[in-house]
Amino acid sequence: MKSFLAGLGIGLGLGILFAPMSGEETRNNLSQRASDLADSARDLVDSGRERVRTTVSAIRGQAERFSGAVQDATGTERP
Repeated sequence: MKSFLAGLGIGLGLGILFAPMSGEETRNNLSQRASDLADSARDLVDSGRERVRTTVSAIRGQAERFSGAVQDATGTERP
């Protein structure tokens, strides 16, 4: 992921240097690309966060079922 972002940054930098646009157009273009990159990063973080929540919830459910099975097998009461 780091190498992708580094490559993206280098590509943006070279594109800006060699682009045949005016300064204002370049600034607007750069601002739009930065905004798009920030949106993509937010989406990626949100997706990762949701995957972690789902995994933790699944593990918690399995642990509770296992705990219940052990308590049933040993004859102890559940809290």
